Amino acid sequence: MTRLIVAAGGGGDAVAAAMLDAALYGGETPAVVLTYAWDRLLVDPIPGPRGPANFTGLRPLTRSVQAVPADATPIAPAGSTLPRLAAELPQTFALIDPHHGAEGMVRQLEELVQHLEPDSIDLLDVGGDILAQGDEPTLRSPLADALTLAACCELNFPVRLLVAGPGLDGELPADALRDRLGPVALTLTAEHVTPVSSVLEWHPSEATAMLAATARGARGLCEVRDAGLPVPLTDDGSGVYEADLDEALNRNQLARAILATENLHQVEQHSREICGFSEIDYERNKASWLGSQLAQTLDSAAVLHQLNDFETDARSRGITHTTFRRLTEAFGLSGNQRQDLRTLFINSRPDQYQAPLWHIHPEPE
Repeated sequence: MTRLIVAAGGGGDAVAAAMLDAALYGGETPAVVLTYAWDRLLVDPIPGPRGPANFTGLRPLTRSVQAVPADATPIAPAGSTLPRLAAELPQTFALIDPHHGAEGMVRQLEELVQHLEPDSIDLLDVGGDILAQGDEPTLRSPLADALTLAACCELNFPVRLLVAGPGLDGELPADALRDRLGPVALTLTAEHVTPVSSVLEWHPSEATAMLAATARGARGLCEVRDAGLPVPLTDDGSGVYEADLDEALNRNQLARAILATENLHQVEQHSREICGFSEIDYERNKASWLGSQLAQTLDSAAVLHQLNDFETDARSRGITHTTFRRLTEAFGLSGNQRQDLRTLFINSRPDQYQAPLWHIHPEPE
Protein backbone atom coordinates (compact mmCIF):
# COMPACT_ATOMS: atom_id res chain seq x y z
CA MET A 1 0.00 0.00 0.00
CA THR A 2 1.10 3.56 -0.71
CA ARG A 3 -0.03 6.36 1.59
CA LEU A 4 0.37 10.11 1.42
CA ILE A 5 0.14 12.19 4.58
CA VAL A 6 0.06 15.98 4.21
CA ALA A 7 1.51 17.75 7.26
CA ALA A 8 -0.80 20.76 7.37
CA GLY A 9 1.50 23.24 9.07
CA GLY A 10 4.94 21.77 8.53
CA GLY A 11 7.38 21.73 11.46
CA GLY A 12 6.16 19.37 14.14
CA ASP A 13 3.20 18.24 12.03
CA ALA A 14 5.72 16.25 9.95
CA VAL A 15 6.93 14.43 13.08
CA ALA A 16 3.33 13.78 14.13
CA ALA A 17 2.64 12.44 10.62
CA ALA A 18 5.44 9.89 11.04
CA MET A 19 4.05 8.89 14.44
CA LEU A 20 0.55 8.57 13.02
CA ASP A 21 1.79 6.57 10.05
CA ALA A 22 3.17 3.89 12.35
CA ALA A 23 0.21 4.05 14.77
CA LEU A 24 -2.56 3.82 12.15
CA TYR A 25 -0.93 1.78 9.44
CA GLY A 26 1.78 -0.22 11.17
CA GLY A 27 4.65 1.45 9.34
CA GLU A 28 5.57 -1.63 7.31
CA THR A 29 5.51 0.43 4.11
CA PRO A 30 6.33 3.95 5.33
CA ALA A 31 4.23 6.79 3.96
CA VAL A 32 5.27 9.76 1.90
CA VAL A 33 4.90 12.87 4.10
CA LEU A 34 4.32 16.08 2.15
CA THR A 35 5.41 18.97 4.34
CA TYR A 36 6.63 22.53 4.40
CA ALA A 37 10.23 23.37 5.18
CA TRP A 38 9.05 26.02 7.61
CA ASP A 39 10.78 25.96 10.96
CA ARG A 40 10.71 28.50 13.75
CA LEU A 41 13.43 31.12 13.90
CA LEU A 42 15.22 29.01 16.51
CA VAL A 43 16.13 26.70 13.60
CA ASP A 44 15.80 28.84 10.49
CA PRO A 45 16.66 32.54 10.88
CA ILE A 46 14.98 33.43 7.56
CA PRO A 47 11.27 34.30 7.87
CA GLY A 48 8.70 32.23 5.99
CA PRO A 49 8.88 28.83 4.28
CA ARG A 50 11.81 27.52 2.28
CA GLY A 51 11.48 26.35 -1.32
CA PRO A 52 13.56 23.97 -3.45
CA ALA A 53 16.00 26.76 -4.32
CA ASN A 54 16.99 26.92 -0.63
CA PHE A 55 18.43 23.36 -0.63
CA THR A 56 21.10 21.34 -2.32
CA GLY A 57 20.79 17.59 -2.75
CA LEU A 58 17.03 17.33 -3.21
CA ARG A 59 15.71 14.32 -5.13
CA PRO A 60 13.00 14.85 -7.79
CA LEU A 61 9.78 12.91 -7.24
CA THR A 62 7.74 14.70 -9.91
CA ARG A 63 8.22 17.78 -12.05
CA SER A 64 7.09 20.05 -9.18
CA VAL A 65 7.83 17.98 -6.07
CA GLN A 66 11.23 17.26 -4.54
CA ALA A 67 12.02 14.76 -1.79
CA VAL A 68 14.34 15.84 1.04
CA PRO A 69 16.82 13.00 1.64
CA ALA A 70 19.15 12.75 4.62
CA ASP A 71 22.08 14.22 2.68
CA ALA A 72 20.17 17.30 1.49
CA THR A 73 21.52 20.58 2.88
CA PRO A 74 19.79 23.92 3.39
CA ILE A 75 21.79 26.73 1.81
CA ALA A 76 23.12 29.05 4.52
CA PRO A 77 21.88 31.02 6.30
CA ALA A 78 18.68 28.96 5.93
CA GLY A 79 18.07 26.07 8.30
CA SER A 80 15.76 23.05 8.19
CA THR A 81 14.93 20.04 10.34
CA LEU A 82 13.85 17.97 7.32
CA PRO A 83 17.21 16.36 6.38
CA ARG A 84 17.68 15.13 9.93
CA LEU A 85 14.10 13.80 10.00
CA ALA A 86 14.86 11.93 6.78
CA ALA A 87 17.98 10.48 8.38
CA GLU A 88 16.19 9.23 11.51
CA LEU A 89 12.74 8.21 10.27
CA PRO A 90 11.71 5.72 7.56
CA GLN A 91 9.14 7.97 5.89
CA THR A 92 9.91 9.87 2.68
CA PHE A 93 9.66 13.62 3.26
CA ALA A 94 8.50 15.55 0.20
CA LEU A 95 8.71 19.33 0.07
CA ILE A 96 5.64 21.56 -0.25
CA ASP A 97 6.55 24.65 -2.26
CA PRO A 98 3.95 27.33 -1.41
CA HIS A 99 5.57 30.09 -3.45
CA HIS A 100 3.10 29.55 -6.33
CA GLY A 101 0.08 29.85 -4.06
CA ALA A 102 -2.73 27.37 -3.64
CA GLU A 103 -2.89 26.69 -7.38
CA GLY A 104 0.76 25.63 -7.38
CA MET A 105 0.17 23.33 -4.41
CA VAL A 106 -2.79 21.71 -6.16
CA ARG A 107 -0.48 20.94 -9.09
CA GLN A 108 2.04 19.38 -6.70
CA LEU A 109 -0.65 17.20 -5.12
CA GLU A 110 -2.02 16.16 -8.51
CA GLU A 111 1.45 15.15 -9.67
CA LEU A 112 2.02 13.12 -6.50
CA VAL A 113 -1.31 11.33 -6.90
CA GLN A 114 -0.42 10.44 -10.47
CA HIS A 115 3.10 9.35 -9.51
CA LEU A 116 2.36 7.47 -6.26
CA GLU A 117 -1.18 6.22 -6.96
CA PRO A 118 -1.78 6.31 -3.20
CA ASP A 119 -4.34 4.15 -1.47
CA SER A 120 -5.14 7.00 0.93
CA ILE A 121 -4.40 10.65 1.65
CA ASP A 122 -4.58 12.11 5.16
CA LEU A 123 -4.31 15.83 5.94
CA LEU A 124 -2.97 16.11 9.50
CA ASP A 125 -2.97 19.15 11.77
CA VAL A 126 -1.71 19.12 15.35
CA GLY A 127 -3.75 21.49 17.51
CA GLY A 128 -6.71 22.12 15.24
CA ASP A 129 -6.24 25.69 14.02
CA ILE A 130 -7.00 24.36 10.53
CA LEU A 131 -10.62 24.38 11.79
CA ALA A 132 -10.52 28.12 12.49
CA GLN A 133 -12.76 30.73 10.91
CA GLY A 134 -9.87 33.17 10.59
CA ASP A 135 -10.98 36.01 12.86
CA GLU A 136 -10.37 34.39 16.25
CA PRO A 137 -8.25 36.67 18.50
CA THR A 138 -6.06 33.76 19.68
CA LEU A 139 -5.15 32.65 16.14
CA ARG A 140 -1.44 33.07 15.41
CA SER A 141 -0.39 30.86 12.49
CA PRO A 142 -3.30 30.31 10.08
CA LEU A 143 -1.49 30.70 6.76
CA ALA A 144 0.19 27.31 6.29
CA ASP A 145 -2.88 25.35 7.40
CA ALA A 146 -5.21 27.39 5.20
CA LEU A 147 -3.00 26.74 2.17
CA THR A 148 -2.90 22.97 2.63
CA LEU A 149 -6.64 22.91 3.36
CA ALA A 150 -7.41 24.89 0.20
CA ALA A 151 -5.15 22.72 -1.95
CA CYS A 152 -6.50 19.42 -0.59
CA CYS A 153 -10.09 20.55 -1.15
CA GLU A 154 -9.33 21.26 -4.82
CA LEU A 155 -7.78 17.83 -5.34
CA ASN A 156 -9.85 15.28 -7.26
CA PHE A 157 -9.05 12.55 -4.74
CA PRO A 158 -10.61 11.76 -1.33
CA VAL A 159 -8.71 13.35 1.55
CA ARG A 160 -9.34 12.56 5.21
CA LEU A 161 -8.81 15.50 7.57
CA LEU A 162 -7.31 14.53 10.95
CA VAL A 163 -6.76 16.74 13.99
CA ALA A 164 -4.37 15.48 16.66
CA GLY A 165 -4.29 16.95 20.15
CA PRO A 166 -7.01 19.63 19.85
CA GLY A 167 -5.88 22.86 21.51
CA LEU A 168 -2.25 21.83 21.90
CA ASP A 169 -0.88 24.49 19.55
CA GLY A 170 -2.02 27.20 21.96
CA GLU A 171 -4.28 28.86 19.40
CA LEU A 172 -7.88 27.62 19.46
CA PRO A 173 -8.96 26.18 22.84
CA ALA A 174 -10.05 22.56 22.81
CA ASP A 175 -13.54 23.56 24.01
CA ALA A 176 -13.98 25.81 20.96
CA LEU A 177 -13.09 22.90 18.67
CA ARG A 178 -15.27 20.26 20.27
CA ASP A 179 -18.30 20.68 18.01
CA ARG A 180 -16.08 20.85 14.91
CA LEU A 181 -14.52 17.43 15.50
CA GLY A 182 -15.87 14.11 14.30
CA PRO A 183 -15.18 10.63 15.64
CA VAL A 184 -11.96 9.57 17.30
CA ALA A 185 -9.69 7.86 14.79
CA LEU A 186 -7.11 6.88 17.38
CA THR A 187 -6.08 7.57 20.97
CA LEU A 188 -2.30 7.80 21.13
CA THR A 189 -0.41 5.93 23.83
CA ALA A 190 3.20 5.83 24.97
CA GLU A 191 3.78 2.90 22.62
CA HIS A 192 2.74 5.04 19.65
CA VAL A 193 5.34 7.67 20.56
CA THR A 194 8.22 5.18 20.48
CA PRO A 195 8.97 5.44 16.71
CA VAL A 196 9.66 9.20 17.04
CA SER A 197 11.00 9.32 20.60
CA SER A 198 14.59 9.98 19.50
CA VAL A 199 13.43 12.82 17.23
CA LEU A 200 11.58 14.46 20.11
CA GLU A 201 14.87 14.71 21.99
CA TRP A 202 16.04 17.42 19.57
CA HIS A 203 13.11 18.66 17.47
CA PRO A 204 11.89 22.09 18.63
CA SER A 205 8.15 21.60 17.98
CA GLU A 206 6.12 22.43 21.07
CA ALA A 207 2.70 21.17 19.93
CA THR A 208 4.01 17.74 18.91
CA ALA A 209 6.08 17.58 22.10
CA MET A 210 2.90 18.11 24.12
CA LEU A 211 1.05 15.58 21.95
CA ALA A 212 3.70 13.00 22.81
CA ALA A 213 3.74 13.98 26.48
CA THR A 214 -0.04 13.61 26.84
CA ALA A 215 0.16 10.23 25.10
CA ARG A 216 2.71 9.27 27.75
CA GLY A 217 0.38 10.42 30.53
CA ALA A 218 1.44 14.00 31.29
CA ARG A 219 -1.38 16.16 32.67
CA GLY A 220 -1.38 19.75 33.86
CA LEU A 221 -0.77 23.19 32.36
CA CYS A 222 2.15 23.72 29.97
CA GLU A 223 3.65 27.15 29.23
CA VAL A 224 4.84 27.60 25.64
CA ARG A 225 6.26 30.07 23.10
CA ASP A 226 7.98 33.38 23.70
CA ALA A 227 4.68 34.83 24.97
CA GLY A 228 4.31 32.17 27.68
CA LEU A 229 0.91 30.84 26.58
CA PRO A 230 -0.67 28.31 28.99
CA VAL A 231 -1.87 25.11 27.26
CA PRO A 232 -3.85 22.47 29.19
CA LEU A 233 -2.58 18.89 29.00
CA THR A 234 -5.74 16.77 29.27
CA ASP A 235 -7.10 13.37 28.30
CA ASP A 236 -8.31 14.94 25.03
CA GLY A 237 -4.74 15.88 24.12
CA SER A 238 -3.81 12.35 23.07
CA GLY A 239 -6.76 11.98 20.72
CA VAL A 240 -6.64 11.99 16.92
CA TYR A 241 -10.00 13.08 15.54
CA GLU A 242 -11.55 13.02 12.10
CA ALA A 243 -13.08 16.26 10.82
CA ASP A 244 -15.14 17.09 7.76
CA LEU A 245 -12.92 18.55 5.03
CA ASP A 246 -15.67 20.47 3.20
CA GLU A 247 -17.04 21.92 6.43
CA ALA A 248 -13.53 23.05 7.36
CA LEU A 249 -13.19 24.87 4.02
CA ASN A 250 -16.63 26.47 4.35
CA ARG A 251 -15.70 27.71 7.83
CA ASN A 252 -12.14 28.82 7.04
CA GLN A 253 -12.43 32.27 5.45
CA LEU A 254 -8.73 32.46 4.59
CA ALA A 255 -8.66 29.05 2.89
CA ARG A 256 -11.63 30.01 0.71
CA ALA A 257 -10.11 33.37 -0.19
CA ILE A 258 -6.79 31.92 -1.35
CA LEU A 259 -8.12 29.11 -3.58
CA ALA A 260 -7.08 30.91 -6.77
CA THR A 261 -3.81 32.41 -5.52
CA GLU A 262 -0.72 32.03 -7.69
CA ASN A 263 1.98 33.26 -5.31
CA LEU A 264 2.74 33.60 -1.63
CA HIS A 265 2.44 37.40 -1.69
CA GLN A 266 -1.24 37.08 -2.61
CA VAL A 267 -1.75 34.58 0.21
CA GLU A 268 -0.14 36.96 2.70
CA GLN A 269 -2.31 39.85 1.57
CA HIS A 270 -5.49 37.81 2.06
CA SER A 271 -4.22 36.82 5.52
CA ARG A 272 -3.69 40.48 6.46
CA GLU A 273 -7.19 41.37 5.25
CA ILE A 274 -9.04 38.43 6.85
CA CYS A 275 -6.98 37.61 9.94
CA GLY A 276 -5.53 41.07 10.52
CA PHE A 277 -1.94 39.89 10.14
CA SER A 278 0.47 37.66 8.27
CA GLU A 279 2.51 35.33 10.44
CA ILE A 280 5.44 35.86 8.06
CA ASP A 281 5.32 39.57 8.96
CA TYR A 282 5.58 38.55 12.60
CA GLU A 283 8.61 36.41 11.75
CA ARG A 284 10.16 39.30 9.81
CA ASN A 285 9.78 41.61 12.80
CA LYS A 286 11.07 39.01 15.24
CA ALA A 287 14.03 38.13 13.01
CA SER A 288 14.98 41.79 12.85
CA TRP A 289 14.77 42.05 16.63
CA LEU A 290 16.73 38.84 17.20
CA GLY A 291 19.39 40.02 14.78
CA SER A 292 19.99 43.10 16.91
CA GLN A 293 20.47 41.10 20.13
CA LEU A 294 23.89 40.10 21.37
CA ALA A 295 24.17 36.37 22.08
CA GLN A 296 24.61 35.58 25.75
CA THR A 297 27.13 33.08 27.07
CA LEU A 298 25.55 30.06 28.70
CA ASP A 299 26.68 30.42 32.32
CA SER A 300 25.58 27.20 34.04
CA ALA A 301 25.30 28.59 37.57
CA ALA A 302 23.49 31.73 36.45
CA VAL A 303 21.06 29.80 34.24
CA LEU A 304 20.21 27.34 37.01
CA HIS A 305 19.51 30.33 39.28
CA GLN A 306 17.29 31.77 36.52
CA LEU A 307 15.50 28.45 36.36
CA ASN A 308 14.66 28.63 40.07
CA ASP A 309 13.18 32.11 39.60
CA PHE A 310 11.30 31.05 36.48
CA GLU A 311 9.80 28.01 38.22
CA THR A 312 8.74 30.03 41.28
CA ASP A 313 6.96 32.52 39.05
CA ALA A 314 5.43 29.81 36.82
CA ARG A 315 4.26 27.80 39.85
CA SER A 316 2.34 30.85 41.10
CA ARG A 317 0.37 30.81 37.83
CA GLY A 318 -0.46 27.12 38.10
CA ILE A 319 2.05 26.02 35.45
CA THR A 320 3.15 22.38 35.76
CA HIS A 321 5.20 21.94 32.57
CA THR A 322 7.08 23.98 30.01
CA THR A 323 9.07 23.41 26.84
CA PHE A 324 12.76 23.89 26.25
CA ARG A 325 11.95 26.38 23.51
CA ARG A 326 10.03 28.46 26.07
CA LEU A 327 12.93 28.26 28.54
CA THR A 328 15.49 29.19 25.87
CA GLU A 329 13.58 32.30 24.85
CA ALA A 330 12.62 33.26 28.40
CA PHE A 331 16.30 33.30 29.35
CA GLY A 332 17.25 35.40 26.32
CA LEU A 333 19.38 32.67 24.77
CA SER A 334 19.79 31.95 21.07
CA GLY A 335 18.26 28.98 19.28
CA ASN A 336 21.59 27.19 18.94
CA GLN A 337 21.92 27.22 22.74
CA ARG A 338 18.65 25.37 23.24
CA GLN A 339 20.22 21.92 23.19
CA ASP A 340 22.98 22.96 25.62
CA LEU A 341 20.36 24.37 27.98
CA ARG A 342 18.34 21.19 27.74
CA THR A 343 21.37 18.99 28.49
CA LEU A 344 22.34 21.15 31.48
CA PHE A 345 18.88 20.98 33.02
CA ILE A 346 18.36 17.25 32.46
CA ASN A 347 21.80 16.42 33.87
CA SER A 348 21.25 18.69 36.87
CA ARG A 349 17.68 17.66 37.68
CA PRO A 350 16.85 14.44 35.83
CA ASP A 351 13.71 13.83 37.88
CA GLN A 352 12.09 16.91 36.31
CA TYR A 353 12.45 15.68 32.73
CA GLN A 354 9.04 14.34 31.69
CA ALA A 355 10.04 13.62 28.09
CA PRO A 356 9.98 15.71 26.05
CA LEU A 357 8.77 18.41 28.47
CA TRP A 358 10.23 20.02 31.59
CA HIS A 359 8.13 19.29 34.69
CA ILE A 360 7.78 21.99 37.33
CA HIS A 361 7.26 20.40 40.73
CA PRO A 362 4.36 21.74 42.84
CA GLU A 363 6.72 22.70 45.65
CA PRO A 364 10.46 23.44 45.59
CA GLU A 365 12.60 20.57 46.79
